[in-house]
Amino acid sequence: MCLFTVTFAVNLQAPLYDAYAAQNDMGAAAVTIAFAAYVAGLMPTLLFLGGLSNRIGRKPPIALALALGATATGILVIWPSWATLIIARAILGVGTGLATTAGTAYMTEILGGNRTKSSALAVTSVTSLGFGGGALATGISLGIQGPTLFPASFALLLAVAPCLALAIILLPKTHRDTNAPLLRMPLFPKGTGIFGISLALAWSVTGMTIAVVPLQLARNDLGSWSGLVIFLAIFTGFLCQPIAKRLKNNAALTVGLCLVPIGFVILLIGMRFDLLAAVLAGTCFTSAASYGFTYLAALAEISSRAPDDRARATAGLFIYAYAGFSVPVIVSGVLADILGLLPAMMLFAATMVAATLVVLTRLKRPALARCANFDQDRQMSR
Repeated sequence: MCLFTVTFAVNLQAPLYDAYAAQNDMGAAAVTIAFAAYVAGLMPTLLFLGGLSNRIGRKPPIALALALGATATGILVIWPSWATLIIARAILGVGTGLATTAGTAYMTEILGGNRTKSSALAVTSVTSLGFGGGALATGISLGIQGPTLFPASFALLLAVAPCLALAIILLPKTHRDTNAPLLRMPLFPKGTGIFGISLALAWSVTGMTIAVVPLQLARNDLGSWSGLVIFLAIFTGFLCQPIAKRLKNNAALTVGLCLVPIGFVILLIGMRFDLLAAVLAGTCFTSAASYGFTYLAALAEISSRAPDDRARATAGLFIYAYAGFSVPVIVSGVLADILGLLPAMMLFAATMVAATLVVLTRLKRPALARCANFDQDRQMSR
């Protein structure tokens, strides 16, 4: 519930990006920069505080993350503007960095160290539901209330988050190392780089869907669908996670990488020809890739390869993920103001397809080498 609520707050204001931009006469680049301010808060937290929960325990960082989520939402309620959106997004980034690193390690400790894939599934499930649920809740609220900068979803978050921050005392205690340094760099376990790069590619598409696609939908008088699109961009991945759990991590990663370009191209066709069904279908494909197969495979692999320091290893993985989540969005926002929104998205699509092919080739190379060695050994045995 705590992890769900922290991530629920992250995209709560996403359907209102266009309203904040219009209020302050801002273009696409400004909106994407406000969106990426989230990463400006998140990255330093991952870089320097990823191992904080090893020192002070798992519960305090999660409680603080809940308080930060409520604070950021309260700021937007009291002073709704593009400038305060930037501040709120940065605060939300700090909260997410604290909660995901501590929460991933904590979930494994609660379920048992021999159940890394089950704990990874629990974390990816609730965070996926949270990231998507916030946007959907605001979309529904706006549909019922009409245009407003204080939707009911904001009020819900402000009521629930403080209660959970207090109730966290009921969670079980776990061991903490009082001698561990407060500031520690992230951990990048050997052999996991391909998983980090793959997650960055997959989440770059999700970032575009959350930040840029609602702007285009609003321009085509489909802005009321943006909450559902953002929800589908994450929720479909949640539905695919049980399937991903049954696959080996490399196999799940391959499936995810194949779905990424297919989904975004379908989404782009829908944007170009105003086909809402294609937009929704493409969003579902990219969601399955980003928050289904790739997310679970990467988190499970990281957890299994760093059993003694999962919090710092998770921080390392999310550095890859959020670099992909933010940098393409910022670049595309700048290009959108120069070339137009659709040309910028088409340029991103071409780059993403090329990068995905390169990563797939690298991922398959070890498997081909193993097959060749197996054939050679079989011939020698004959």
